[in-house]
Amino acid sequence: MFELKMLAREAIPAALEKAMRYRLLNEPGEAESICHDVLRIEPENQQALVILLLALTDRFGKGYGVGLTQAQEVLQQLRDPYERAYYAGIIRERTAKAKLNQASPGCEFEAYESLREAMVWYEKAESMRPPGNDDALLRWNACARIIMCNRLVPRNEETIHLQLE
Repeated sequence: MFELKMLAREAIPAALEKAMRYRLLNEPGEAESICHDVLRIEPENQQALVILLLALTDRFGKGYGVGLTQAQEVLQQLRDPYERAYYAGIIRERTAKAKLNQASPGCEFEAYESLREAMVWYEKAESMRPPGNDDALLRWNACARIIMCNRLVPRNEETIHLQLE
């Protein structure tokens, strides 16, 4: 096929800025490609891993061949326990939003469950957050608002029984 070209090590900071810009322009595939180029040179570059994880989750529910497994694999490479907990919450929250957008039978229960899992991860992150960093608290509140605004509830035994019939 093709032999991919190598990025110059000194170009990494500018490349990561471009990756962030592509994410903001709703071009997660471009951001993902740049992160893979950076990770070929610096496999443990934490900034590239975070941007890659976010780019992957940007694509949840949009018909791309991106799944939870890929995001989880990137998550495991994050070294900082706070970031691992925080981004685990991000993955679950974005999974929930993708479920809600599907509007398929039972999606609201799955979304509720994913949002509650996200909230648990955000609580873990909040307990070890750096001083002045309330990102996990803000995300927890966002999940709570999604649950309340959409009147999401947990699946109960009756609902499970009806879905099995």
